[in-house]
Amino acid sequence: MRTQDFDFYLPDTLIAQHPAAKRSASRLLHLNGRTGHIEDKLFVDLPDFLSAGDLLVFNDTRVIKARLFGHKTTGGTLEMLVERVLGTHHVLAHIRASRAPKAGTKLKLANAFEAEVIDRDDDLFHVKFLSETSVLDLLEQYGALPLPPYITHTAESDDEERYQTVYAKHAGAVAAPTAGLHFDETMLNTIKAKGVNIAYVTLHVGAGTFQPVRTDMITEHKMHSEIYHIPAETVAMIEATKAKGGNIIAVGTTSLRALESAARPGKLQTGMGETDIFITPGFSFKIVDKLVTNFHLPKSTLLMLVSAFAGFDHIKNAYAHAVKQQYRFFSYGDAMLLDRVD
Repeated sequence: MRTQDFDFYLPDTLIAQHPAAKRSASRLLHLNGRTGHIEDKLFVDLPDFLSAGDLLVFNDTRVIKARLFGHKTTGGTLEMLVERVLGTHHVLAHIRASRAPKAGTKLKLANAFEAEVIDRDDDLFHVKFLSETSVLDLLEQYGALPLPPYITHTAESDDEERYQTVYAKHAGAVAAPTAGLHFDETMLNTIKAKGVNIAYVTLHVGAGTFQPVRTDMITEHKMHSEIYHIPAETVAMIEATKAKGGNIIAVGTTSLRALESAARPGKLQTGMGETDIFITPGFSFKIVDKLVTNFHLPKSTLLMLVSAFAGFDHIKNAYAHAVKQQYRFFSYGDAMLLDRVD
């Protein structure tokens, strides 16, 4: 398929710049991937589509304050976006500067501490923070929340709360698993009271999630790589749910990518992994039956993923319907519930 096949018209006015007043106050578009039927609902209606014995799988990654500003010690300003924390003092990062720094270049970040460029791999720089304080602590103290490029305001205190799920636990993402932003404690309690179970995976979302596909043919696109972890308890809960005929509902494309990546050997595997899985129409899903997700960017890998999950034509129709009905799009926007196409 061609990348252009996944383009669609979206007025700028439909790109949500701020979250809804309450987490669960968004709208919900339900798309049946088997029939193509579309329903306009509210997110608080989500429990109506779930049954006792189903399993919701959330991504419990925590967004870090990954954006830093600084300068080379020899002069020249720069902006750094940490893509991945490698250890206590090392990161992989994007660096925007008038001239790309070479290995050995010293950096002064946030006018507070120094760092050194170790080497470069394509568009990512391996950087060592020259401080006894850990990377995560330095980012928390001096970094800024990395809001998506289509959100035009700089991060504010409200963003630090709302661009984070209520169940965020493991620090390491540079973008939020945005489908989870709709869930508040009331919604989680309602779901549990219905007899629906909850499990967690961790996938640290990278900045590449916002990158459009720039190749003409989608098969030529190279995916960014992300780290995930599947707990043994989650695998056991998935196996038990499937054995009893329950549905596995992934909350967000990141949860889905983690689960389907871990199942590529044929059976769902526990533990850590690294994935560059690229899900496009024709993909055979092994684990996930339903998907809660937001609306995605034109010509993006995530739009290709949901097209694979719920059907290319069905997604195309659903997005056209969402634009006509003025749904709010992207990270702070409304949600979809997708039933997998057979």
